[in-house]
Amino acid sequence: MDKQDKQPLTYAGAGVDIDAGNRAVELIKKSVQSTYRPGVLGGIGGFGGLFAPDMTKYKEPVLVSGTDGVGTKLRVAQMMNKHDTIGIDAVAMCVNDILVQGAEPLFYLDYLALGKLVPELVAEIVAGIAEGCRRSGCALIGGETAEMPGFYRPNEYDIAGFVVGVVEKSKIIDGTKIARGDVLVGLPSSGLHSNGYSLVRKALFEAAGYDIDTRLPELDCTVGEELLKPTRIYVPAVRPLLEKFHLKGMAHITGGGITENLPRVLKQGQMAVVDCSAWEVPAVFRVIKEIGHLSEEEMLRTFNMGIGMVLVVSPQEVDAVLADLKERGEKACIIGEVTAGEKAVRYK
Repeated sequence: MDKQDKQPLTYAGAGVDIDAGNRAVELIKKSVQSTYRPGVLGGIGGFGGLFAPDMTKYKEPVLVSGTDGVGTKLRVAQMMNKHDTIGIDAVAMCVNDILVQGAEPLFYLDYLALGKLVPELVAEIVAGIAEGCRRSGCALIGGETAEMPGFYRPNEYDIAGFVVGVVEKSKIIDGTKIARGDVLVGLPSSGLHSNGYSLVRKALFEAAGYDIDTRLPELDCTVGEELLKPTRIYVPAVRPLLEKFHLKGMAHITGGGITENLPRVLKQGQMAVVDCSAWEVPAVFRVIKEIGHLSEEEMLRTFNMGIGMVLVVSPQEVDAVLADLKERGEKACIIGEVTAGEKAVRYK
């Protein structure tokens, strides 16, 4: 073939559709705008998101940031072809992390990479991100959508993001005030949240041979529906406490479970003693343990086991904290205490 007969290459021909990207931006505008709060400047489409925080209520404001993704829970969303909740997970993993330091989430930005940019799919994913932002009170002020053919398959995508929040310097919660005798208060999780899914998929889909539509008597839904339950966002439950009480420490229970995450807020010479009988472990964890023949130690070091956030509270305030939570419909419970010992968790 003569060189003159060859068709010219185009970006669209290489798998990247700029027009589809523009259509996606139009479809997500309402979702993004629904998250706006005071401080947001401009709209989507700029090179950067603008936010003017009101710092007049702070003497020494400190910005707190966090970033995370969703991990292989994405595979479950793609298996189910349901994409409107995975964005809640992405936001939750970030805002819960900065919440433990006492920060108020201000704004969030996402990064979405796809094998093929389908505007309706992007709109569905971003709708979940926007819902997560609304639940946590932060604004979605920008993001990036990358079409990456040849890197991701046409039906594959990955999502990550980061949040920026603010806290008064004197009110940063870092665990330094935790003392022997302080009480551990657990807030329930909504299920697996976004951790341990590589093990979960291996146990349920490979070892047991289940699929997303399998119904188990222990669960009130299909396997897929259980695995796709969104990560709980704890901002509405915890922020009101920060205005009334002196929480000494908080731990977001993610990958590593209580075993690995709770010691992160303790000092040397402090041990967390946790009573696993203090709360009811959700059925999904019992199913995974039985099918995978997993030890209790492995379960506690991998999953949240039904407790997604732990608060460290003084004995003098714990009753009031529990009463406040109960009044707002929260099912919190005492799960242990801080004692002297190795910087670790001991279960009883």
